[in-house]
Amino acid sequence: MKKSITLSLVLAASLSVAACSQKAADEAAPADTAATETVEGAAAGAMEAASSAADATASAATDAAAAAGDAADKAGEAADKASEAAAAAKEATDAAAAKMEEAKK
Repeated sequence: MKKSITLSLVLAASLSVAACSQKAADEAAPADTAATETVEGAAAGAMEAASSAADATASAATDAAAAAGDAADKAGEAADKASEAAAAAKEATDAAAAKMEEAKK
């Protein structure tokens, strides 16, 4: 009698373990698929973020180059005006020197 009860309990435990392991294997496959989809989604998001960052960098570089070009143009204009002012100052100095020489005579 004890042997038959023990055998029944062992058989019931074996069947329950076998049933649970089959269910766990069935649940593992969707988890793997979900993990793969999550990784692919994260990779796509990272690529999109990198593309956006590259676009923003290119735009900023273009803006900086345009600003540098404008600054160079303005610096050139300032240099031209400084040259004109220096020429005018030289003319004034020459005229004053000529007047001084004339006054000495």
